Amino acid sequence: MNFEPKSIFVIGLEILALELDTAAEKHTKSSSTTSQLLPLPVVAALLYTTPSSSSNRALTSFKNSKSPPHQGSMGSVNEGKLRFCIDRGGTFTDVYAEIPGQPEGKAMKLLSVDPSNYEDAPVEGIRRILEEFTGNKIPRTSKVPTYNIEWIRMGTTVATNALLERKGERIALCVTKGFRDLLQIGNQARPNIFDLTVSKPSNLYEEVVEVDERIQLVLEDEKESGSNVVTGISGEQVRIVKPVDEATLRPLLNGLLDKGINCLAVVLMHSYTYPHHELAVNKLAVSMGFKHVSLSSSLTPMVRAVPRGLTASVDAYLTPVIKEYLSGFISKFDDDLGKVNVLFMQSDGGLAPESRFSGHKAVLSGPAGGVVGYSQTLFGLETKKPLIGFDMGGTSTDVSRYAGSYEQVLETQIAGAIIQAPQLDINTVAAGGGSKLKFQFGAFRVGPESVGAHPGPVCYRKGGELSVTDANLVLGYVIPDYFPSIFGPNEDQPLDINKTREEFEKLAKKINLYRKSQDPLSKEMTVEEVAQGFINVANETMCRPIRQLTEMKGHETKNHALACFGGAGPQHACAIARSLGMNEVLVHKFCGILSAYGMGLADVIEEAQEPYSAAYSHDSVLEASRRETLLLQQVKQKLKDQGFGESSITTESYLNLRYEGTDTAIMVKGKSGSDYAVEFVKLFQQEYGFKLENRNILICDVRVRGIGVTNILKPRAQENSITTPKSQGEYKVYFGNKWHNTPLFKLETLGSGHVIPGPAIIMNGNSTVIVEPNCKSIITKYGNIKIELESISVNVKVSEKVVDVVQLSIFNHRFMGIAEQMGRTLQRTSISTNIKERLDFSCALFDPDGGLVANAPHVPVHLGAMSSTVQWQLKYWGENLHQGDVLVTNHPCSGGSHLPDITVITPVFEEKKLVFFVASRGHHAEIGGITPGSMPPFSKSIHEEGAAIKAFKLVEKGIFQEEGITKLLQFPSSEESSGYKIPGTRRIQDNLSDLHAQVAANQRGIVLIKELIDHYGLKTVQAYMVYVQLNAEEAVREMLKSIPGKLQFHSNDSNSTDSIVIQEEDYMDDGSTIRLKLTIDTKKGKAFFDFSGTTPEVYGNWNSPEAVTKAAVIYCLRCLVDIDIPLNQGCLAPVTIFIPSGSFLSPSDKAAVVGGNVLTSQRITDVVLMAFQACACSQGCMNNLTFGDDTFGYYETIAGGSGAGPTWEGTSGVQCHMTNTRMTDPEIFEQRYPVVLHRFGLREGSGGGGVWRGGDGVVREIEFRRGVVVSVLSERRVHAPRGLKGGMDGARGVNYLVKKDKRVVNLGGKNTVEVEAGEILQIFTPGGGGWGSV
Repeated sequence: MNFEPKSIFVIGLEILALELDTAAEKHTKSSSTTSQLLPLPVVAALLYTTPSSSSNRALTSFKNSKSPPHQGSMGSVNEGKLRFCIDRGGTFTDVYAEIPGQPEGKAMKLLSVDPSNYEDAPVEGIRRILEEFTGNKIPRTSKVPTYNIEWIRMGTTVATNALLERKGERIALCVTKGFRDLLQIGNQARPNIFDLTVSKPSNLYEEVVEVDERIQLVLEDEKESGSNVVTGISGEQVRIVKPVDEATLRPLLNGLLDKGINCLAVVLMHSYTYPHHELAVNKLAVSMGFKHVSLSSSLTPMVRAVPRGLTASVDAYLTPVIKEYLSGFISKFDDDLGKVNVLFMQSDGGLAPESRFSGHKAVLSGPAGGVVGYSQTLFGLETKKPLIGFDMGGTSTDVSRYAGSYEQVLETQIAGAIIQAPQLDINTVAAGGGSKLKFQFGAFRVGPESVGAHPGPVCYRKGGELSVTDANLVLGYVIPDYFPSIFGPNEDQPLDINKTREEFEKLAKKINLYRKSQDPLSKEMTVEEVAQGFINVANETMCRPIRQLTEMKGHETKNHALACFGGAGPQHACAIARSLGMNEVLVHKFCGILSAYGMGLADVIEEAQEPYSAAYSHDSVLEASRRETLLLQQVKQKLKDQGFGESSITTESYLNLRYEGTDTAIMVKGKSGSDYAVEFVKLFQQEYGFKLENRNILICDVRVRGIGVTNILKPRAQENSITTPKSQGEYKVYFGNKWHNTPLFKLETLGSGHVIPGPAIIMNGNSTVIVEPNCKSIITKYGNIKIELESISVNVKVSEKVVDVVQLSIFNHRFMGIAEQMGRTLQRTSISTNIKERLDFSCALFDPDGGLVANAPHVPVHLGAMSSTVQWQLKYWGENLHQGDVLVTNHPCSGGSHLPDITVITPVFEEKKLVFFVASRGHHAEIGGITPGSMPPFSKSIHEEGAAIKAFKLVEKGIFQEEGITKLLQFPSSEESSGYKIPGTRRIQDNLSDLHAQVAANQRGIVLIKELIDHYGLKTVQAYMVYVQLNAEEAVREMLKSIPGKLQFHSNDSNSTDSIVIQEEDYMDDGSTIRLKLTIDTKKGKAFFDFSGTTPEVYGNWNSPEAVTKAAVIYCLRCLVDIDIPLNQGCLAPVTIFIPSGSFLSPSDKAAVVGGNVLTSQRITDVVLMAFQACACSQGCMNNLTFGDDTFGYYETIAGGSGAGPTWEGTSGVQCHMTNTRMTDPEIFEQRYPVVLHRFGLREGSGGGGVWRGGDGVVREIEFRRGVVVSVLSERRVHAPRGLKGGMDGARGVNYLVKKDKRVVNLGGKNTVEVEAGEILQIFTPGGGGWGSV
């Protein structure tokens, strides 16, 4: 029988009828669960298939492809049988089939969900192709015969969709007693620091069972033996403190079964090295009837309980869903399916049989196929350059990199769930064809919101909003002639270009009115210029993650080629490549179904891993080699069991290594004749820019990878075409501010060697390729499209009176991207835990006057504060600044926060003229002072807190002043102290290393800004440094003008409706008062923050430098602005802040301030937000804990409850407001330090009651295993976090020390104590205030 394509018009009806509210598009991995947009180019590209008169309502595009004959599967060739590669996406299912005896494969697209026509899209695709191949009718009601099928390879988004939509299996979590809330707290950081609602992804588990068991690690200096001390898998000795109490556990598990929960995720402390307790829980649960149990120790045997537990939760949540789907899929075939090789794509780019295809390895199944597809067909064949994969869909864009081997990560976060397993490094940005277009506060904005599938873009005739797709339509990038007439009430009308233009005209009118208000002489923007502007901004949005992906790993973006696929990607490829400095774009001939095609290029992968904890030495390498040999035998046997011969199996071995004292491990691949340690040092230096001398290298894990090489599909070269390319017609397309008559070609009519100069449109079976002017497209010998770009200079015309509204948005992205990349450089090159792991740092760039241009949002308490620092240094040094100078400071009177936060500032010159500054601020774990960790609770003067540097040239004329900075740090001034010498820093080498890292981060910023200057010119860049500040100023002004509509009262202090006066105050625990009188001019959009009446400087350390108060104000203003504005000096432009000199918010230069940064800043934030009636008080504290001795120091801040708001409940166990640093994982905590963590969980009921409850604080209970000095610096132990609008106050915090004789001692809010081994510290952090009276 002949296979007949279905009517594209009927296809369109099917598409538009499909409800996608709960479907996730194939390439969508964002946490949003909103409707997904059907990418227009995917559908439009189907149009050139000749419509059929068939009346069947099925979405099918079936075209011939020019792929080679099949190669053998698993070392054998089975002639006469079909091979299927399938990608089941959220919207479409793509099928690629190798047909026996035919050199040309078959490609098909079906709707993934079409219950009126078929139950399962992959089965339907196979059924149709088999019907055509055999000529026999296969009824949908009968099972599909498998005699003619050799193998099936499939990727699926079933797991991804279930995770995105939270539609997985009902599960419970089994966790060590004392840690029931461990996964909910996670690393305690909040996802978006400016989101007052603190929205966090929901838990995957419904119930928690605490298992009464405990394992402890034996410390290195302990020598114990006995039946309860054993050696774990990692080589570490462990003490079995308490075996699993099955008698207690059984009724708890029965309770779960009674509730209908029969799936478990199990994570027990230190099970990575001692899994026996998890295995005991598994044995009991299975015997009781639980149908699925996911053990963290089996899935990912690596130290760190939180990611291991989250991975087990994901696996338990998704695996039953996958198994159910696969069972249904298999049931549709006859009983001989067992003879067919059926494999499924995993997140790591390898294939696995159904029996080993589990939830935690399936979430990137579809995108992984795309990465395999472009990497195996383009790299080395079409280009020698490393590739950037660019997969643009309707709602999101995936970015990846390939340079000869797959780049993998061992941990990633998808839909709010952390997964610790080998997976391809695929980054997603929320920008695609459906991204909304908006003009707000004088700037073009694209996304991150999507218009969804319904109503979709304006052109769909369903009352939608303007999107990137509409802009492409207006500009001619979407060709209406190649799109079905399926719109309107009767679904028989074409895309609505008129309505789209009408909406753009309305938007253009709004934009032009704004521009006229700024400059009456400004020229009006046309509809096309507006649409082009939005496309330019969208392109820059997608460029930002590409730069981060490459440059954060030390690679130059411009040295790559852009490998473009997905529905919408080829429309934007040329512009994005040009913006990134690339000169080569590659578009695969199967770019629209590349994920499916990639299944046929993938190998079968089996992996095994086990922990091994040891210092790198001759003996430990021998032991690692022994373990490696055993693991290799396991994976090879698994591959042999699947039919692979010895000659078809290759293996790879890895050691996971890190430097002692750091958490940055690198999975090092073994190479013949190469030492792992040598390779580690090389990789570490390549990625982080330095190496650590005289530092032990530690082994963490042994990992092996077995690869069953399949060699299924191989590209086949074509003969050069001797014909002349024939255009299918000309269309008007808008490029470079004018219309061009642009020829359109079909890829199927083009041959190898054809060269088509831009502008041009090339359509293939799955996408529309836009070839811009000054570009040249070449059809390669493998039938793909290579586009070569000519380098052209970009000149942006700068007006002194009015900003270019398009370039404003682009420069916002570029400036913020530079600050972010500085931060990544600092994180990469630093060695301290505070900077590298806890992320306690910030980076920023400034204009020549010291005005903040962009501050990457790292730690809120640093926000805006560095501008005062830069301006103070500029005033201090004056003309004594030169090229090659780098400044360092940490003193509060010179714009600092507290002494551990050291700021490094680099002035940048152009032709001997100061043109801008870059700066980085990082928290150094040790800076000297009266206690280790430099956070003394009882400091009374700045000199007791460590080395204080007002101004010093860290680098002078290019020479690092190591002797000078060492002297300042090791020998701080003691003249004002209490008569004894104040210790200097106890970790000078760490200080020097981190200062070098800060200099390197600044240098990275300089390089990137100079690239911007080379591209646009100095005058343009400096002009936009001012314009972005004006833009932020306008956004804050508009927010202030809107305040009357948000407040429920007008103060009686105001005599005018144009002015609101609000008074608010709060108290520190010693009774010190923060008093604020806030006056808002709602007509002009101005605010006056008057802190008159605030308590004078205190004889303690919670004095707050002025810079910290400004940072708190700018943070609050940014939170109150509803849109993503740049964080810069403009935010404070409409604001006047008065702080009385001599108050504890503006203390003298002798005052102690270490607590002001971490305590008082939180109280200022509460006062300001209460004045705006934005939310109730949060915990109002950072709960600072330090402990150590002469050999080590440890510092952490502890989460609490956030305040409730007018429409939301507070969040429990989260960092609030002015901090967002991470918590050390419990297993790492116990592995590195002499402690046992008995409890870390939520303090239930500590959040204030109300219509909306405040978030709960946490309980942290630490037993010290040897004598150390413990310091606690905390607040809200006397005055509770207040509720708002009748809401109840949150619970106050409290700190206890449980002595060895069981006495419980209240330490108060601030104390230093020498503890003995066996004593226990209990910290109960405050809850958040409630909102509204019940």
